[in-house]
Amino acid sequence: MPKVISITSIASISPLGNYSKTIWENYKNLNHCFTERFLDHKKTLIAQLDDNSNEDVETLKQSDIKYKSLDRSVLFAMAASRKAIQKAGWNQNDIFGINIGSSRGATELFEQHHQEYLETSKAQTLTSPTTTLGNISSWVAHDLQSSGPEISHSITCSTALHALLNGVAWLRAGMADKFLVGGSEAPLTDFTIAQMRALKIYSNNEDVFPCRAFDLKKNQNTLLLGEGAAICCLEIGKKENAIAFIEGIGYATEILEHNISISAEATCFQKSMKMALQNTDLSEVDVIVMHAPGTKVGDLTEYKAIQKVFGTNLPMLTTNKWKIGHTFGASGILSIEMAILMMQHQEFIPVPFAEEQKTRKTIRKILINAVGFGGNAVSVLLTL
Repeated sequence: MPKVISITSIASISPLGNYSKTIWENYKNLNHCFTERFLDHKKTLIAQLDDNSNEDVETLKQSDIKYKSLDRSVLFAMAASRKAIQKAGWNQNDIFGINIGSSRGATELFEQHHQEYLETSKAQTLTSPTTTLGNISSWVAHDLQSSGPEISHSITCSTALHALLNGVAWLRAGMADKFLVGGSEAPLTDFTIAQMRALKIYSNNEDVFPCRAFDLKKNQNTLLLGEGAAICCLEIGKKENAIAFIEGIGYATEILEHNISISAEATCFQKSMKMALQNTDLSEVDVIVMHAPGTKVGDLTEYKAIQKVFGTNLPMLTTNKWKIGHTFGASGILSIEMAILMMQHQEFIPVPFAEEQKTRKTIRKILINAVGFGGNAVSVLLTL
C-alpha cells in the first residue's frame, strides 16, 4: 500500500484574496492587510476578507435559502472547498472524507443568538444546529454532495494541521483514497476581541507594522486577528497533478505550566519537529513557516525550539501573521498555502522587519509549524 500523500490542490479565502495569482501578488508586496473596525467598544485593527472574497461569500449565502442562516465560518469553508475540489478535478462520483476544523466555530452567530436571547428570553429555532462545531464539515458535505465521512473538531490554533494529520491517517490506513482537510475561522467579533484583550496579548502597537510577528526584540505583545479559510485536497499515492507531497508529520503535547503558555523552549515544538524530520537530513530543510503569533513569549519560545532542533544551521524562517494576523484554527493551512506558493515560485517571502537571513538557492522542502492553547503542536514537512 503506497504511503506517499499528494496534495493535489489548495484553495483559500482570506484578506490576501481567493485566487492563487492575487494571493501571491499580495505576499510579494510589503503592505499588511489590517484595517480599523469598531469592535469591543473601540477602534480595533483586524484583517478582514478582501472585497472580492466578501462578494463570493455573499453570493454563496444568497444561493440557497438554507445558507442564509449559516455562520460566516461555515460559508468561508464552503467557498474554499468548492474551489479546492474544482482545482483537484474531483466530482460527485468521487468518494472523499472531509475534516475541516475551527478553533471557535460559529462565533459571530452564537454571539448574535445569545444577545437576542438576553433581550427576548427566546432562542430561535435553528440556534443549536447552526452553532455546533460539527456544523462546518456537515454543510461542506451537503454543498458538495459528498458521501464520505465528515469530521469536525477544535484543537485551538493547531486545528487545521490536526485536520491534515487526520486525513493522512485515514489515507495511510486504507480507509479512504481522498480527503478534504483544512480550517475555517471568522473571529472578528466584539466578544472574541475582548477575550484577547483580557489575555493582554492584543496589539496596541502603532508601528507601520502593527503585528510584529517574528520580531524577537519586541517589548510588547502584538497579536492581531484575521479571518479566513483554507482547504487542501489530499490523495494517497504519488499523483501526477500533485502540487506538493507530505514527507513528514509530527505532533506533541506538553504539560502546561499556565492555561495559555508553553515551556520556555517549546518542548512540544521540539518533539513535533523531530518527529516530522525523523527521516530527513536537517540540512535539506530550506524554510520553516513559523506559527509565530506575534506575542513576546510565543514567538521567542518557538525560535528557541528551532535552535534546539537545528543548531546553528537554521533554515530560512518566516510567517504570514505580520500580514494577515492570526486566523486561529485556519492559520496552519494558510501557512501550508504560503509554503506551496514559495515552492512553486522558488521565491522566499521574508518578514520585512526581521533580521537578514542566509538565503538558500532553491526551495524544495518546507516545514510548517502550528500550536495552540493546550500545548498541542503540529509540524508538517512538505516537499516538491
